[in-house]
Amino acid sequence: MPVTLTFLGHAGFLLEAGSHAVAIDPFLTGNPVAKQKPADIRCRHIVLTHGHADHLGDTVTIANANGATVYAAFEICEYLTEQKVQASPGNPGGRIDTDFGWVAFTQAFHSSSYEGRYMGMPCGVVLHLGGVTIYHCGDTALFGDMKLIGEIYKPDIACIPVGDRFTMGPELGKRAAELIRPKVAIPIHYKTWPEMLVTDISAFAPAGVEVKILEPGEAWRFG
Repeated sequence: MPVTLTFLGHAGFLLEAGSHAVAIDPFLTGNPVAKQKPADIRCRHIVLTHGHADHLGDTVTIANANGATVYAAFEICEYLTEQKVQASPGNPGGRIDTDFGWVAFTQAFHSSSYEGRYMGMPCGVVLHLGGVTIYHCGDTALFGDMKLIGEIYKPDIACIPVGDRFTMGPELGKRAAELIRPKVAIPIHYKTWPEMLVTDISAFAPAGVEVKILEPGEAWRFG
């Protein structure tokens, strides 16, 4: 089944297949490149990679407006439950079956907090939706087990941060794509704040992997 990916800007996506819609890291309010507003997002599921404000973003607003379930690290789900959000916790190495397919959390090398509160381990996320497997790396440094993640899950699409400073830059993102070996690599987490994140990602040119650059608000159909 074809899956439509709408890039929400920064590291956020809305994934749609058939009657299912899943948001990943829906940071819209305060996002200088976002084209959508929280009220524009219709989904029954939200997946979070970690608790930083530029990833947790508008999760509470969107979840409460849609009656959506949020999948995230245990500590994030504890916080969301306090906000009256329906949350389903997991951690790296675990897999959660859902009505759209499944979600699996992977390791990521970063940090995770929200307004000074510890939000557990940062994660990458592998989603299976509409017969398509998507690996959202979250915010992370390069690590060798990306090759193993690629071998285990065989993702069709990998969303890879390339903005430098807080994550990999384009050169290391290129190496990550070559380790994961998806059919398509989508660069994320760059250019949002040009004073901090790189804008030139021409070095993100992995051998043997197609690169798809999406602009904020752009929808792309795969499959």
